[in-house]
Amino acid sequence: MQAAQAQYEPMKLADMRISPWHTCPTLVYTPDLVPGKRYPLLVCFHGRSIAGKDPSKIFREGITRQIKEGRKIAAVNKKDGKRYEFIVVAPLSTSWSFYPQHTASFLDDVIKHYPVDTTRIYLTGYSAGGWSVESAKTHSPEVSRRIAACVTMSPPITEKDYRSRYKLVADANIHTWYFAGLQDGSTLGNTRVFMDSTNKYKTGLVKLTEYPGGHSGWHTFLNPSWRENGMSIYEWLLQYTTQTDKR
Repeated sequence: MQAAQAQYEPMKLADMRISPWHTCPTLVYTPDLVPGKRYPLLVCFHGRSIAGKDPSKIFREGITRQIKEGRKIAAVNKKDGKRYEFIVVAPLSTSWSFYPQHTASFLDDVIKHYPVDTTRIYLTGYSAGGWSVESAKTHSPEVSRRIAACVTMSPPITEKDYRSRYKLVADANIHTWYFAGLQDGSTLGNTRVFMDSTNKYKTGLVKLTEYPGGHSGWHTFLNPSWRENGMSIYEWLLQYTTQTDKR
């Protein structure tokens, strides 16, 4: 078992429940946990090329790659001046990316096993994982209320039913930072659809970074040292919390 786990260091492989009948292989990173302390949660959804049965592929891109390359996923919250370290979870899907109907059960199981600050649950995803973020936050009021903020990169378009439910995002006050390449086909247009769908119900919840290039660039933006207007994505996320502690 130790030899099997060694290939995933500094993360660990765990099976997290996504329904009463199914679990999902998930890479988990925890900082040095202090008894009694709770930590913000970063949920990382992968792109389509990562899907399958090999959890080690999750390290190819995203926040998990940053961790594998030795970067600390931590930031100072500019609102309170405190430094926060994140618990990071990255589920592996057998196809496409993470499906929204599994979000509630997945979060329940993560919270059951790890000391999560449930007012600071953040969703992130690139490519198909961006679809997962947008689908999860518009899946149901129960899920939406649990999400503090999101980072969505280069997303495919979601299904029509999900695009019609952005009032859930407005009601839950979910802030989202979008990233899209100017040469990345339809993803910039998809991003604008999601932003317009949010702004229809409430303004001030969305932020967009456009960049030269195609379906790439995520490694740069997810690096804790990268900043736009003096703020990394991790510092930006920490500004936001949900209204209540939902365990």
